[in-house]
Amino acid sequence: MNELSELRGLRADAPLPDTDRLAAPRARLTAAFRQETRPERAVLPRRRMILVGAATAGALAVTAGIVATLPEDSTRASTRKGPQVLSAGASADALELAAATVEKHDGTEPGPKQWVYEKSTVFVQGKPQSSEEWTRWDGTGHANLPGVPPAGDISDFDPDELQVWYGPNQEEKWEKEGYDDRSQRQFYRFLATLPSGSDRMMKRIREKHAIGSVKGETRAQRDWREIDVLYRSVLIPPNVQAGLFRALAKIPGTRVTTGVRDPLGRAAIGVSVTYAERTPSGWQGKQEIFFDPESYAYLGETRDDGEMVSARAAWGVVNKPGARP
Repeated sequence: MNELSELRGLRADAPLPDTDRLAAPRARLTAAFRQETRPERAVLPRRRMILVGAATAGALAVTAGIVATLPEDSTRASTRKGPQVLSAGASADALELAAATVEKHDGTEPGPKQWVYEKSTVFVQGKPQSSEEWTRWDGTGHANLPGVPPAGDISDFDPDELQVWYGPNQEEKWEKEGYDDRSQRQFYRFLATLPSGSDRMMKRIREKHAIGSVKGETRAQRDWREIDVLYRSVLIPPNVQAGLFRALAKIPGTRVTTGVRDPLGRAAIGVSVTYAERTPSGWQGKQEIFFDPESYAYLGETRDDGEMVSARAAWGVVNKPGARP
């Protein structure tokens, strides 16, 4: 079975892109596999690479009660075969197939009084530290667990008590005064206006996004940093999710790896670049972003320099702070 056949062996209920649109990338992916498995080369073991599924994190039908909670461990066939690094051509075509699929998903914006929920884990010196956050869609509220201790006397502080903040709507002020701060709603709506073509989309992102440029950084290095930050957004419009996959495919050295595990040990596929020397922004070694192999939802990331190991355990949209879908 070749890579194309395995890609077609998806769940029966997963929506597939139009046949005509995917004919070219499918043909290239098949040709790439044949090239990699000629008799004089080692034949890769059969693997199942799933790049589509139900709603992604960036294309959730965001109504009250929706959540994505992924298993801590999985016995999916892709991990039993071990990691398999795809060639440059096969990686690009795999990302195109993913993009053509996720852009068909329906994304619905939450209501202004709804809250976006995220449970995340970061690893500090190898030890996991988990936290939960609730952010009101219009930017007027925020809640978190564990709570943040106040300044001064903390004798009565209970970190296990939900800490909730409410304030005025700051969207108009931020926009008028040119602040980098944006509410979840502002950022989502900005992303929704981006051009569909990956080149034009990345150009707008470089112009408008707030991470800033670094002197001496190449465009490819800047694009990777931008995409890396964007994937940390809990909700991303489907057209942007697709554009990010296509933009990743255009970054030199990008590779897709199947049969890997994310920082929490869950089955995943990885998309990575490797910097042999330290970049102007300070990144060096392998930079890898993990996605669920069935839903293609963002799971987390790692860097070889040890400065970032993080994972997203659950997310969704709820009607009040403290609620877990």
